[in-house]
Amino acid sequence: MLQNCYRRFVNQVSGKRQPSIIRELLKILQSASADMIPLSGGLPNPKMFPFKSAQITLTDGKILNLSGQEWNNALQYLPTQGHLGLIQRLEQLQTRYHQIDPMAWNGQYELVTTNGSQDGLCKSLEMIVNPGDSVILENHTYFACMSILNPIGANYVVIEGDHNGLRPDKLWSALTSNWRPGDPGVPKAIYLNPTGANPTGNVMPLERKREIYQICSEYDILILEDDPYYYMQFKSPREPSFLSLDRDCRVIRFDSFSKVLSSGLRLGFVTGPKPLVDQMVLHLQVSSLHASALSQVLINELLHHWGLEGFEKHVNEVENFYRNRRDLMHESAKKHLTGLCEWDIPDGGMFLWIKVNGVACTWNMIMDKGLKKNIMMVPGRVFMPVSSTGSQYLRASYSIAPVERFDEAFRRLAELIREEKIDQIGIAQPFIQNEQNSSRVGQATTA
Repeated sequence: MLQNCYRRFVNQVSGKRQPSIIRELLKILQSASADMIPLSGGLPNPKMFPFKSAQITLTDGKILNLSGQEWNNALQYLPTQGHLGLIQRLEQLQTRYHQIDPMAWNGQYELVTTNGSQDGLCKSLEMIVNPGDSVILENHTYFACMSILNPIGANYVVIEGDHNGLRPDKLWSALTSNWRPGDPGVPKAIYLNPTGANPTGNVMPLERKREIYQICSEYDILILEDDPYYYMQFKSPREPSFLSLDRDCRVIRFDSFSKVLSSGLRLGFVTGPKPLVDQMVLHLQVSSLHASALSQVLINELLHHWGLEGFEKHVNEVENFYRNRRDLMHESAKKHLTGLCEWDIPDGGMFLWIKVNGVACTWNMIMDKGLKKNIMMVPGRVFMPVSSTGSQYLRASYSIAPVERFDEAFRRLAELIREEKIDQIGIAQPFIQNEQNSSRVGQATTA
């Protein structure tokens, strides 16, 4: 039964979900004794699977052999929560990196694997938000969050951010000027991308996280911590997460292997208060059933091979790789964009967030003229919760383009910006001339 303190975070549709008996029986079967006779589920017989085994060669030369029962697990239905061995390893990661008390896994927190962290984000928002409910977003935020919320009919409370992320003073002002704690209509959740944020590249410092957490605690607001770039922080030590500060179980955290292992494996995981994660599982039971079994088994074997120290070694290599690419892009930007644009050096993630001076909106410049020049970036308007006005910003990614092409990319961008400014002057000139003529006519008439 859902605890009363979480009832306001489960919407009308999600509140009607019931457990799938078939899925629950499969979960029991996974830990049953050898004497159990499984006549319940429609699991296909592995003798008819055409795949016998697999060998995966790692970059260090190690070969992972998938065969026997683990190979059968990779090809078979799994419990919705995930592969038992993998779940245990993921709990170990969360305990190490986010200071969760190991005893908290016995009823306080729960973890579920998802088809990428975005699947978890989607399921959580579809659980929490009714049409007309309010959700807090930064003024530039990850566009997929809005793509989930728009069809639901959510209202946005948009809060200004700076180089450290969403501003607590602006959050406090927006809340206190519209609601008191406990009022109807208080926002249910705040969505945050605190590390190497998409699109800004900002990393939110610990003190700011504490301020935001305190405000959310006072107003009983869930914190949705979408943190796929946590292991791509360029300063040491890493900034602690909201989950590590969670004293009253109001953080739902979304982690992803996409940025540090493989995006194509489509494996993420959600950590949060057990009553809410259990409610999400009910949705997963009737949608995807579970995350890819093959991906789960492969990552479980990899983490088993690496251990916690091997995983840390790998993510350090990932951090160094992207830090170097960031530095190279920054140098190219300085060379070509100084005087035309402004930007902060990102402290994490994959993106350089660039403000174009003298251009009111980058949309047409990037989506029309930029593509014709074979330069592809994302205009800032995409990341605005309310896009009725233009955005001077654009997002450039240093993750995949060849580093030797960074210089040419920003040379083309600088050329594009100069041409755009000339075009804007050309468009504005007739209007300026008309205004001057009208002014002279008006003066003559008055005289």
